[in-house]
Amino acid sequence: MNDISNNIKKVMFVFILFFIVTISYVTYFEIITGPKIVNNADNKRLWAKRNEVLRGTIYDRNKVALTKSERVDTLNQKREYAYGDLFSHVLGYVNPQYGITGLEAKYDQYLMGSKDESLKQFITDLIKTKGNLEPQEKKGDNLITTLNYNVQKQASDMLGDKKGAVVALDPRTGEILAMVSKPSFDPNDSALKANWSSLNSNPDRPLLNRAVSGLYPPGSTFKTITAVSALENIPGIQNKTFNDTGVLVFNSKESLSNFDGEVNGEINFKNAYVKSSNFVFGTLGLELGNENLKKTAEDFYFNRNTPADGIIIDNSKFPTLKSYEKGNMAQSAIGQSSVLATPMQMALVASTIADNGIMMKPHLVKQILTSDGDIVSTIDPESNGQIISSDIASTMKSFMRTVVAEGTGANAAIEGVEVSGKTGTADHMENGKPAPPHSWFIGFAPYDNPKIAVAVIVEDGGQGGIAAAKIASGVMQSALK
Repeated sequence: MNDISNNIKKVMFVFILFFIVTISYVTYFEIITGPKIVNNADNKRLWAKRNEVLRGTIYDRNKVALTKSERVDTLNQKREYAYGDLFSHVLGYVNPQYGITGLEAKYDQYLMGSKDESLKQFITDLIKTKGNLEPQEKKGDNLITTLNYNVQKQASDMLGDKKGAVVALDPRTGEILAMVSKPSFDPNDSALKANWSSLNSNPDRPLLNRAVSGLYPPGSTFKTITAVSALENIPGIQNKTFNDTGVLVFNSKESLSNFDGEVNGEINFKNAYVKSSNFVFGTLGLELGNENLKKTAEDFYFNRNTPADGIIIDNSKFPTLKSYEKGNMAQSAIGQSSVLATPMQMALVASTIADNGIMMKPHLVKQILTSDGDIVSTIDPESNGQIISSDIASTMKSFMRTVVAEGTGANAAIEGVEVSGKTGTADHMENGKPAPPHSWFIGFAPYDNPKIAVAVIVEDGGQGGIAAAKIASGVMQSALK
């Protein structure tokens, strides 16, 4: 009898175990795997569902239509991008053959109308039509983005045929006013079909959104973070003077020189920033040490995910170094060594200083509306935190204003507007050989009440005070009109 009882217990145990495993699998499939399959770009049923509904329109902040959808037949529709390659990296594309990217992917469920297919929406439609529901074209929701067509166009025109990126933000809200990446591509169906192979094989990678995924040495724009770290960690730094001999020597094989061999002599902290002294900032990197400077960089979201809406920002990188790596430590303080940053990240550095030390969460959409204009959702500004103290932000604002007024950033000046900024000339290698330096500028305007913050990089563009600064000036002027 005991043997029978034990056998029953064993059978029951195995049954319960299989039951738990089955329920766990079903639950996991429904919650984790199921939605991924449903929303996969290759899901034929989802594409059929998309074509049942006329896709919603994406607008800029002033209701300029950036997309348009037209019914081709009962099973198909045509998606048009009104300005070709101008907004391609921001909007992305929706194409049954090549998939779905950008804002088209992020807000797909709204644009294809699936969020509206509910009892609540049915009742709303019933009330509106007083019970006379007639078959009509289903339409997806519309997006009102934060983008400004005029600023985007200006940024694109000024960057021209050069490789690089431009980011423009409202530092008060985190709204992305412009996001340009070059080279670009035409996301319309016929152009994608004609150019798909060459787009994917092109070594210049036109499908890459350089604004959020391009990782570059930030050069002297990173001195902004080093200066913040010095203000946080070195007592009396603003009263300190340095004897800038033009060359900082580490050992018989390693040294760090100022741009063009400039010798500044006796120089204080502020003027070292304004003149972009590698000697002084390399010295500060050694005095701060890797741990302090790395912490400040990580406060600005280096080495970690930056919260954002409508975009995914690749992680900018700051190295962990050994105490004996003096050369790398000094190089990292001037944005070289293995420091890498996205243009969006550096725009957020400028934006944070402009907004009294607060980093606002970057976002691309202001409102979601039904096809009838009713509000579905409003995206309110959010803060990513108080990154630095308001006192340090105020000091850095003053430093950056002097860079444009008296220093390396003169080409970013705007008549009648006080502009603050920092230039960068970033050395890099291509195919194991030194390449022309990247040209950088980050900044904001107006000084007293910043309404726009920018980051510009021109690949192989030379001095940051020339190419990038000129572009930044034009973009800021466009935004302030």
